[in-house]
Order: sequence, then structure tokens, then C-alpha cells
Amino acid sequence: MAYIEENPRGVDKAEIVVAIPTFNEASNIRNLVVAVDRGLKQFYGDRESVIINCDNHSLDGTRETFLGTETETPKIYISTAPGEKGKGRNIRNLFDKARLLDPQVIVILEADIRNIAPRWIYCFVEPVLRGAGFVTPLYASHKYEDTMEALLLYPLLRSLYGRRLRRPIAGECAFGKNLLDVFTTSTDQWTEPMLEDGIDIWMAVTATATRVPVCQTVMGSRKIHRFKDPYSQINRAFTNTVGVFFDLMTTFQDRWTKIKWSKPTILFNADALEMEGPVPVEINTPRLFELFARGVERYHPLLEGILNKPELHKIEEIKSMGFENFSFPSHTWANTLFDVAVAYRDAEKEQKQDILNALLLLYYGKVVSFVKKTERMSTQQAEEIIDRECMTFEENKRYLVTKWKSV
Repeated sequence: MAYIEENPRGVDKAEIVVAIPTFNEASNIRNLVVAVDRGLKQFYGDRESVIINCDNHSLDGTRETFLGTETETPKIYISTAPGEKGKGRNIRNLFDKARLLDPQVIVILEADIRNIAPRWIYCFVEPVLRGAGFVTPLYASHKYEDTMEALLLYPLLRSLYGRRLRRPIAGECAFGKNLLDVFTTSTDQWTEPMLEDGIDIWMAVTATATRVPVCQTVMGSRKIHRFKDPYSQINRAFTNTVGVFFDLMTTFQDRWTKIKWSKPTILFNADALEMEGPVPVEINTPRLFELFARGVERYHPLLEGILNKPELHKIEEIKSMGFENFSFPSHTWANTLFDVAVAYRDAEKEQKQDILNALLLLYYGKVVSFVKKTERMSTQQAEEIIDRECMTFEENKRYLVTKWKSV
């Protein structure tokens, strides 16, 4: 349960809950709350709604700014104890509170969004009211903005669970009462990686694995938020997120091993226009290639025990090609991820982190290959490359299922 709760209007029931997880977001939360309030009143003024700030005991005035922002929609502030951080902890508090409020729709929004418009509330809430169980956004984004999703999480999620959910860790989502019940009864899965960075992929995988109707809502613009260099501090976020995904493969193995091909996902607001072009993302590919090459050398003994010989030999070969001629074949990448997933499942706890660290450096190589292949392509053309990569994963899934069951 939350360490602190403030509920000025005594809200004990709500049809719509909009939650904003925070840690030191005083500079932006006022604008976000105002836009959310306007959206709720414009589109759902006849429904009982509440805005919840799920905080990590911020010390920069986030709580005071949130509660002090004038809104027609009532607000609730809840917080973890001092020193307890992580989005997952905020979401766990949200789940506990939401069960008491008994809502039809729960929306989660990142606190650092700079350009949210009232209509975004409609884009998230309406699909759930129309029957969707889980909703993720589709923003206009640069082709290199979300490479961990594009090259790793999306292909794995799509090939394993059969759903084409392009942005599983976008940071925003919406879901209904049935999925809230599933989330809150999975208490045995609250691992430390989940409580930190892995909560978004946990929700997306759980939703697709439990076969609730999933939907992608087209936002019609890009998401402007605090700039984060995607490769400056990726280590923890990568290992936590991918580790949670691999852990869930065991949890849901009786489901994903029976799925053969993916199906398209319903689009809501599909005719939305892209009002703003994506901001270019610069990637230091020579540096990433250097990290990849060093990683292959550093973790070679570990990789020898994980990868099948053809994949290991291919990785050694492409490493020796040098940066100018570098290419990481889709087939090799898919089977490498499949081998790593099986090795992670069977590893002792202390070795799992080493496996994820090694995979991170191999992933850097895949990013380099993707950038070199698509640098002269449009975003749409790059998406077609991603789609073909996903098909390679689906075509080679039998390799994973056979190895998963035989080890």
C-alpha cells in the first residue's frame, strides 16, 4: 500500500482513472494535469473521473504543484516511502488504489510529456469503452527513436504471443477492469526489475498473453518529452526490461509455444494526421560497433556456452568485417535471441545478469546494422525493414520452441 495518500475531495469511486507516475516532475506536472482535466471534461464530462499522481516521494515540489493545480476533476496523491524509487512501485500503488475505486478505464501517462492535448484522453479512453482490453499509442517517431522496441521487444512479442503491438514500452497505455484484476492478482511476479524499469513490458506481455483484446491508438503527432540519449544510460533499463520479458516466457510458456503466426492489431483513430514530423535522432554508430566488438571478445567464453555454433561463428565473422562492411543478418539475430532466452531461463541467478549484459553489447551491433541499412530510407521504409525482421522471427520460431522444450 502507499506510504502517503491525500484525497482532498474524498473520492471513493470513479469510472475513469488517469494516473501520472512521477519522480521530481514539478516543472511539468501542472501543464500535464491541466490538459488531462480539460480532456476529461470535454469528452467525458458526464462520467466520474479522477486524476492520480503516483509519486516516488519527490522532494522538488511535485506533490504541492499537483495538488495546487486548479481542476474540475478531483485529484488523489499517493506516494511510496522515502527512498523507494521506480515506476513499477508507483504502478503497484496505482493498482491497489484503482481496485478500491472500481473504474471502467485506467490510463497511465508519462509525467514528462510536453505536448499533450486534451484529445489524447479520448484516444486512450474511448477504445477501452468500446471493448479494448489494453491500448498502446502509436506516435509519429524517428526511425531510430525506439530501437530496443523495434529490433528486440517488438519482434519477440509479436512472434511469441502473436500480436503486433509496435510500441509495447511507449510509457503510456490504457486498460479496463478485467485486466486490472489480472494485474493485481499477479503478486508473485513483482520482482525488483519490474519495480524499477520493467513494468511497461510486464503489462504489455501480460495483456497479450492473457488474450484480452489489444488495440493501438494513433495519436496523430509525435510525443515531445524530456530528451534522453537512448544509449547513455541504457544498461539498467535494458537489462531490467529484457530480463522481465525473459522471466515471463516461463510464466506463459504453455501459451506462446502454441502460437504459430501473428495477427494484425486493431487501430483506433487510424485516419489521424501527423501534425508534427519526428525529431532526428543521432546515433554514434562507430562507438556502438566498438562496444559490440569488445563485447564479443569479453563475453566469448559465455557466448560459447549459450549460442549454437552457426550463430557464434557468424557473429565472429561479422565482427571481423569491420565497421564499414558490417551487417548483422536477421536470421542470426533471431536465433541469437532465442538461444539467449533459453540460456537465461536455465542460468543460476548470479549468471543471469552476465547473460543480459552480453546481450546488450550484441544488441549494439544490431543497432549499427539497422542504421547502416536504413540511413537513406524514410521512416516508412525503415518500418518495412522492421516488419521483414519480424517475419524472420516468426519463420524461425519453431527453432525456439523445439529448443525450449528439449533442454
